Amino acid sequence: MLVEVHREDLASLPRLLARLRGEIRRCLLFCDDLSFDGGDASYKALKAVLEGGIEGRPANVLFYATSNRRHLMPREMIENERSTAINPAESVEEKVSLSDRFGLWLGFHGIDQETYVGIVEGYARRFSLALPAETLRSEAIAWAQERGARSGRVAWQYIQDVAGRVGRRLG
Repeated sequence: MLVEVHREDLASLPRLLARLRGEIRRCLLFCDDLSFDGGDASYKALKAVLEGGIEGRPANVLFYATSNRRHLMPREMIENERSTAINPAESVEEKVSLSDRFGLWLGFHGIDQETYVGIVEGYARRFSLALPAETLRSEAIAWAQERGARSGRVAWQYIQDVAGRVGRRLG
């Protein structure tokens, strides 16, 4: 069973887990684009849920989340804690430790131009997108420059755009 949990509904996770504990089926809780802003303490509740509290997390439940932030909180929030806390290291550790509760991190790191173009070419071959090689290359480079980054994610977004323009469905 797949259950999408919206960021604003995190406070209801303990009740949801209590209901899912009795489920025979395995359950995947999914939260897309999870992040927290300054002054938002709901990350503490999520930490408790991920650790399982006294009852422990139900064995049939996994929690998956995506985020555009490595530590789920803006860098300014973490740096502000460092500068204003009595024990800066402890305060910062509490904030970044939420990320440690997720077992797998996938990063979309910046890559050099040739690697980026190679990824684009690989996608184009995989999905039979017939564009002249030089057009594909120059458009892909321009696409990355407009977005200020070269990564596997940017390459995929470019390929999705190409597929849409040529009327191909991916996947």
